[in-house]
Amino acid sequence: MNSIIMLKGKVKYTLTLDPSVWIFDDRKLDMDVFFEHPPEQKDETEAYTKAVSKHWDREIQEGAVFPPTLKTEKKFKKQELVNGTFGILFAPFLANASPTEDATNVSFKTKDALISFSLEEAQKLIFGFSQDGKPLREDGPIYVYLPDGSNRNNPIKYVEEIIVT
Repeated sequence: MNSIIMLKGKVKYTLTLDPSVWIFDDRKLDMDVFFEHPPEQKDETEAYTKAVSKHWDREIQEGAVFPPTLKTEKKFKKQELVNGTFGILFAPFLANASPTEDATNVSFKTKDALISFSLEEAQKLIFGFSQDGKPLREDGPIYVYLPDGSNRNNPIKYVEEIIVT
């Protein structure tokens, strides 16, 4: 099974997607949390301000020295990555490919079928790339989930290509 997926068709830039590196991407989503509590749309400036404030508060309270709690937090993060089920939104990849103005659909070519979504629907899709800390090698390399989670137990599997038409 090939672990690389091509995003091609009516796009300005053909992309080669490698799900095996998404585990290191800060945009990854914990799928268990995502479907239980979907994220709210938030202002990027507000999110940045909160992150900086949190860091600043920590330095004021604990000093700039790395206390043992930071090492524990890093261990916890590592454990989370080793055991987690993760996904990533499709929208940034589609935006980077820059669909042409006459593009209307996105199709996922699987080993058995061609499954199509409108461009608007496709922007909301989520790609699962890790199940219980393991890459999706048998029936992957990605699972395609609907944003409402209605196909959570039966995602689109065996995706070989993504074609914008």
